[in-house]
Amino acid sequence: MIRQNELDSTCGLSDEELTKRFQEAVRIENEIKKIKGLPIAKYDFAKKAPYLEYPDGRKEYVEKA
Repeated sequence: MIRQNELDSTCGLSDEELTKRFQEAVRIENEIKKIKGLPIAKYDFAKKAPYLEYPDGRKEYVEKA
């Protein structure tokens, strides 16, 4: 038996479609931040550390508290 919650039955969107929309929303938000000159939070998997990337390209790694 397939169970659906209220959101599944009202949205009618597949998981793939929701994922695409979420990724596009994040991309648009990052573009807006670049235009405004704000940093974008990212993660460096090689160094296993979060950092802020500024519109000029510089990276500022976040120190662990």
